[in-house]
Amino acid sequence: MQSKTDFTSGPIVGPLLRFSLPILLALFLQALYGAVDLLVVGKYATAADVSGVAVGSQIMMTITNLISSFAMGTTILLGQKIGEGDRASGGRIIGTSIAMFFALGVALTALIPLLSGTLAQAMNAPEEAFAETRRYIAICGGGSIMIIAYNVLGSVMRGMGDSQTPLLTVTIASVCNIVGDLLLIAWLHMGASGAAVATVVSQTVSVIVSFFLLRRRSLPFELTRRELRLDSGIARRIIGFGAPIALQDLLVGLSFLVILAITNRLGLIASAGVGVAEKVCAFIMLTPAAFMQSISAYVAQNTGARQPERALRGLRVAIGLSTAFGVLMFYVAYFHGDLLCSIFAKDQAVILAGFDYLRAYAIDCLFTCFLFCFIGFYNGLGRTGFVMAQGIGASFLIRIPVAYYMSVRTGRLFYIGLSVPCSTIVQITVCFLFLAHVRRRGMISD
Repeated sequence: MQSKTDFTSGPIVGPLLRFSLPILLALFLQALYGAVDLLVVGKYATAADVSGVAVGSQIMMTITNLISSFAMGTTILLGQKIGEGDRASGGRIIGTSIAMFFALGVALTALIPLLSGTLAQAMNAPEEAFAETRRYIAICGGGSIMIIAYNVLGSVMRGMGDSQTPLLTVTIASVCNIVGDLLLIAWLHMGASGAAVATVVSQTVSVIVSFFLLRRRSLPFELTRRELRLDSGIARRIIGFGAPIALQDLLVGLSFLVILAITNRLGLIASAGVGVAEKVCAFIMLTPAAFMQSISAYVAQNTGARQPERALRGLRVAIGLSTAFGVLMFYVAYFHGDLLCSIFAKDQAVILAGFDYLRAYAIDCLFTCFLFCFIGFYNGLGRTGFVMAQGIGASFLIRIPVAYYMSVRTGRLFYIGLSVPCSTIVQITVCFLFLAHVRRRGMISD
């Protein structure tokens, strides 16, 4: 197994594809993670347990996504230092990341169980499922330090150009989670609590394996106990890169919750249809998300190696490769989206409502391949502030107003869903304009 990909020399297409594929598979397994919990709970437990897992997992998924986005600061900074050939800084970056996120993990591990009831109440958990929701949040929150450790180790490995080890560890975690679900839910009848315990145990196993593999690897820098401390200068740079990405992901996620609230006003069928379509979208958007992470690591290494023209060529290659997948996803979602929705729903009216909304998302597939590559490119350059600004601006100035206007004028889910590609087109335009700006300033050349 190749432990490190050097993006600073040689061909671009082959290494970028080989690096992207494990990321895509890892993202797929992570998306499947929650689906398996719900599937097993739905088959072997009560409706209250199903609601507890569904509501509780929303909270934990939001926290996990924030940590994963925040940890991108480590990927970017480490990739740049590896590109520069700065071995000493590489060890300090990992040591600082471990110290910083360990402190965050300890805080969340203590706070989330204490606030589990408050969080369940904030999510309007049904009264019949309130206890199950609270227990699920408390148990998963108690394992926050393992969830954080898993995401930080993955960011470190991707920053080193290694996307295969994170795939291996998430595969191990997925298998452990499935076995744990069957054991604790189907056999021991622990319901939502069993799903939570299985999640925490599987993440713990994954972290242990990651540490073991990392220690056995020949690292491109020194990592001793001396480096396992908080370096305030490095911590500020990691936060500077990671915080804007995390804030953007949080607020963009909130914008989609607002759209969901808008569609809820149209009735039960519309609400259920959008919910089903969003589950499908979580899978069809995996490919551009994989290329976004890949191009971030690629550009970070070439930025550190002072090869801006190669970074720009990588962006073009990534857009071309991502577009090929985007066209395929458009065809499947636009013309056969009813089959995709039927995986998650049985009611024909709900399936048709989901298909109507999904057709708008299918159009977005043609543009997302551009946008996500641009976001990865600017993240790799360290321009995470710009990424945050364009994402938040498009969400609250374009996506939400268009969705609300279409809901009032038409009441059709397809037209409401068009708010997504509308905002994406605006974001792409802004990204092109910013590219012209940074090239004029000499920050990158062709």
